[in-house]
Amino acid sequence: MTPTTAAIPASHRDLAQALVVDALVLRLAAQRFHSQLDWLDSWHSFSFSSHYDPAWMGFGPLRVINDDTIAAGQGFGMHPHRDMEIITVMVQGELHHRDSMGHAEVLRAGEVQRMSAGTGVVHSEINGSDQPCRLLQIWIEPSAPGIAPAYEQKPFPLQRGWTPLLDPQRHAGALAIQRPVRLWRTQLLAGESVELPDLSGLAWLQMIDGALEQPWLLQRGDGLGWSPTRTAGDAARTPLRATAGGADLLLFALH
Repeated sequence: MTPTTAAIPASHRDLAQALVVDALVLRLAAQRFHSQLDWLDSWHSFSFSSHYDPAWMGFGPLRVINDDTIAAGQGFGMHPHRDMEIITVMVQGELHHRDSMGHAEVLRAGEVQRMSAGTGVVHSEINGSDQPCRLLQIWIEPSAPGIAPAYEQKPFPLQRGWTPLLDPQRHAGALAIQRPVRLWRTQLLAGESVELPDLSGLAWLQMIDGALEQPWLLQRGDGLGWSPTRTAGDAARTPLRATAGGADLLLFALH
């Protein structure tokens, strides 16, 4: 993929593949992999399950971002994981969690769950309500294999600006995973702006809902990755500004 201009104009939105722009990697929502079952509507930003593309195996240690909508009374039955940090950001509805560590919890909209699969864990995630639920399932490689499995969840009321969800030092009540990754969420009102926090390493921005009009034109489901340590033009230092419909997004600092 060849670098081109420093912005992402609207005319680029029908590209068939991701776009590298100076140090920027764009993953358009419509270009993600899609799994459609009678109980699950899932969009995969990176290769997942039977969907495989060697060009889209992840971004740094970030391996999975799945935007899942699960039908009422349905869900993922008991299944195993190991050596992966699994984060669930609950967007709408609720999800019933059970695992081999003995946890039986209900994850509700506005809450975040983190599970260190470590040496091995078996779990289920079922929508026990009478309404569909929506969540973002995120997988991040741990710093080392073979750690002990662990589980946490908590609500995160969103404040103005960036609300930390993951932080290695658990800043402002954030959760911590087995890798020095930071994750924030923000919800912007119509036309509202927010400056990017100080970033190093790799960064990934994922649109949950709404749209941005500055410095990049991004809509629901779009993702954008970049390296703040490389020259990415003025755009990567410009405040994010929402369109008239507002915006809801995640921002990762990946190490």
